[in-house]
Amino acid sequence: MSIPNDLAAFLVEAKRRTYAGLDDDATVATPLLAGSKQLEHRAPPYAYRDIYFGMGFFVGQETVSRDDRVIWSMSYSGGVGTEIGDRDTFLAIYKFLRQALLGVSVAEPYRGPRLFEQADMVYRNEVEGGLERFHGVEAILRHDGAPLYELRYSGGLLR
Repeated sequence: MSIPNDLAAFLVEAKRRTYAGLDDDATVATPLLAGSKQLEHRAPPYAYRDIYFGMGFFVGQETVSRDDRVIWSMSYSGGVGTEIGDRDTFLAIYKFLRQALLGVSVAEPYRGPRLFEQADMVYRNEVEGGLERFHGVEAILRHDGAPLYELRYSGGLLR
């Protein structure tokens, strides 16, 4: 399957209008899977769905359908370090993550930009491959290099 020329732009729009932009306010009331968070965005002919479980450590999957057929998917897992028990720190890390994820680009529409810095945190995203098949790791560190969060992801066009 060839990559639809508007798929990357749709992914950027969908990500900015779900978790990155709205956090859990984008959650649908009745998720398909009990106990999950489910976020959705539609712009025909495309539909985006992100379903994940957990919070401190979480696992999820994003899918994009075109005309009711799933054509692209990305799975991911990660979270904050186990040593982070303070709720304010925990919330600050995820707030910073959403800010970084708003920087998603059409060139690499998977997670956030390669580098994002704000206040005392640094977001790094290393990705290999293209929209048809990719994998990557994103991390959040303190400016002194102490790790706070890590996530691994992979996906691509389904065939």
